[in-house]
Amino acid sequence: MTPTLHLMKLCVGAEGIDDLRHWQQMRYGDGPAMHVTRMWPKRETELLQGGSLYWVFKGVMLARQRLLRLEERVGDDGIRRCALILDREIVQVSAVPRRPFQGWRYLAAKDAPPDLPKGREAEEALPPAMAAALADMGLM
Repeated sequence: MTPTLHLMKLCVGAEGIDDLRHWQQMRYGDGPAMHVTRMWPKRETELLQGGSLYWVFKGVMLARQRLLRLEERVGDDGIRRCALILDREIVQVSAVPRRPFQGWRYLAAKDAPPDLPKGREAEEALPPAMAAALADMGLM
């Protein structure tokens, strides 16, 4: 069996998890969420075996959404793009600082942060700067 692989992506424009959740609800209603990217992942098979898109907010990885499938989208400019079709559930994960990067990056399953323990997922997420400081101190 092929090992699971994940993607990580900067969540540009969202202040935090609640902002992402609100934006996706407004944009997609009850349907699956989507993120369109320019590049098609070459390791699609590994990603679709339980992989997730991990979101980085202001330098801190705080959440993930399970990848359901990849779909082709052709823009008004005629360029072929990849739509990452995502489960609507946004799962909070233990905060992990990440340096800025462009596009998306592969994330090995062994390097992915764990989900927050049951009962803590309803807690409001810490502000990204505070989560980064606590993670740097090894407290998250």
